[in-house]
Amino acid sequence: MVPVKPLSIAKSRLAGTIGPGHRPELALAFALDTVRTALTCDRVHGVLVVTDDARVAAAIRALGADVVADVGAGLNAALAHGARIAGAARPHTGVAALSADLPALRAEELDRVLAAATGVRRAFLADAAGVGTTLLAAASGVALAPGFGGPSRARHLASGAVELTPYDVDSVRRDVDTGEDLRAAIGLGVGAATAAVLPSVPFLPRAAAS
Repeated sequence: MVPVKPLSIAKSRLAGTIGPGHRPELALAFALDTVRTALTCDRVHGVLVVTDDARVAAAIRALGADVVADVGAGLNAALAHGARIAGAARPHTGVAALSADLPALRAEELDRVLAAATGVRRAFLADAAGVGTTLLAAASGVALAPGFGGPSRARHLASGAVELTPYDVDSVRRDVDTGEDLRAAIGLGVGAATAAVLPSVPFLPRAAAS
């Protein structure tokens, strides 16, 4: 499950680096690369995107993922809503919430994280900074209880979720909020959608698709 904000307000912290005109295109590209990669993971049985943006919804459906409307009550309410829908559709399968801004995501690394979460009631992966969260998983029949936003690592720990520490999963930890984050993701190798947008973005090096 992947939450995607309306493109008009997504990735606002990037505007200072790349300018406001490129921000919506990059936000969409990040989401497309994240979802496309997740769909290829062996341990992923389907991807549900929670969004109210019609452009995002159309592009996501074209990839073969499902879309459900946001409930308009913030990120965590959207994730809880999506988790209930996903759980009802596949009652014997666990649910995972994944950040939408992982343009360097590798399928084998996401599989490694999901394997580490197997058999755990609730588990999460911290972001590259060790402050936020890029993935939160819950076993079948267990409420996801998301606490994303700001220092969510501490919030998820306090809620009883187990922190996952699999080896070599940098691409799953590398979410993009700032220009420095984007440069780090480019260093890892971004997906095709992001690579296609980058040549038009000022102050950033060109990147080859991963």
